[in-house]
Amino acid sequence: MASPYPDDPLVRGPFEPIRFEADCADLVVAGQLPADLAGTLYRIGPNPQYAPRGRYNPLQGDGMVHAFSMGGGRVAYRNRWVRTRRWTLERAAGRALFATSGDPRDADPSVVGVPTDGVANTHVVSHAGRLFALEEGHGPIAIDPTTLDTLGPYTFDAALPRNMTAHPKIDPATGEMLFFANFPTRAFDGALAFYVADAGGAIVRSASIAGPFPALVHDFAITRTRVVFVVCPVTLSIERLRRGMPPIAWEPDLGTRVGVFPRDAPEQIRWYRGDACMAWHTLNAFDDGGRVVVDLCRQDAPAFPTADGRAAPEPALRQYLERWTVDPATDAIAIARLSDVVCEYPRIDERRTGLAYRYGYFAAIGGPGTGDPCQRAIARFDHATGALQTYHFGPRCAVSEPVFVARRSAISEGDGYLLATVYDEDRNAGHLAVLDAMNVAAGPVARAYLDHRVPMGFHGSWRHADR
Repeated sequence: MASPYPDDPLVRGPFEPIRFEADCADLVVAGQLPADLAGTLYRIGPNPQYAPRGRYNPLQGDGMVHAFSMGGGRVAYRNRWVRTRRWTLERAAGRALFATSGDPRDADPSVVGVPTDGVANTHVVSHAGRLFALEEGHGPIAIDPTTLDTLGPYTFDAALPRNMTAHPKIDPATGEMLFFANFPTRAFDGALAFYVADAGGAIVRSASIAGPFPALVHDFAITRTRVVFVVCPVTLSIERLRRGMPPIAWEPDLGTRVGVFPRDAPEQIRWYRGDACMAWHTLNAFDDGGRVVVDLCRQDAPAFPTADGRAAPEPALRQYLERWTVDPATDAIAIARLSDVVCEYPRIDERRTGLAYRYGYFAAIGGPGTGDPCQRAIARFDHATGALQTYHFGPRCAVSEPVFVARRSAISEGDGYLLATVYDEDRNAGHLAVLDAMNVAAGPVARAYLDHRVPMGFHGSWRHADR
């Protein structure tokens, strides 16, 4: 018999898992769904099927994919767990077996040493006709884009030996997918592996890069000509774990490093040093003559303790949009804060990936360091004017990362829609919100209502119906 979830805020309220898979052919829609919005929004996040063993870390919760398929003014919904090996073993046992705390000592003895293919809960990305569920500790899991059935681990014809980032970048001009692997050999020596897959899905380049220290590197950025790594001093140490100390720790004395290299010459990487901070997600990057501009969300310190167990002060966890300009001529990084609004989960019109661009989109107002675990607004930052336009869904509604979808006939940047899921505490249920990306402050032009929650998760992506 399944046990109830613990009294833990990470599995309650907006984060509470749902215990079922469902299909709905026709959601109730309020407002006017744009006629040219035809395709599927995929979202993914942790949804543990059983009460976790020991302390729960959402990064280790079973991945569930939610799909909102749109066309002809209608919205259909489907959700499915990703059938990883771990999920399958626990379903057969009828209880949690694997540790979610990150400490292998919390696992059931029956699965100690059992290899898995991860939890596939961080991002869902389409490339070369395939849909991948991603998390950075393991390789991709292929998913059927229509049924959401799990097709199994994907290795790029054995060219990917182990894991890859959950944040690959797709070049809008070439269709190439660029990505990396953190700790690619589990040696925990700071090495990074870099890969390029062509538009057909075959890995055509790979390289090993020596990083400055064994850090958690979650995201990266590309320009038309270069690749940018931001390596912050959140380190992983098996030796610390063996001594009973935090395996993941904040070591600010190491500072932050930014590595830049030509896309076709990883061996030419050059590292620049900056002050200690944490940047989970980049917004975009582009070439500016010989300089490289990187926009990202930065926090002064992460929610990880120092090696001796001290926690960062709560305000240090707040994240703000910044622009970092890396100048090889001065060997320096110039940093400018672009907005004083707390924001996270940055996205762009991906037709501008790696290029100079105007608009960035965010989940805003709330989140770490604010006393509120959830973001309550969708925001658009305009680099041309410096203005941040927001729509606040209310203090009892939590919003996901916004995903930009261009209008079918759109030529100019930002001409399209923002799609986000919203959890309404009063209904204890969710809905899909569709906003005009050029007029975010006006609020949703349409909402498609569910009868249940979409638990607050991580990332999502759009796939046009003709793909």
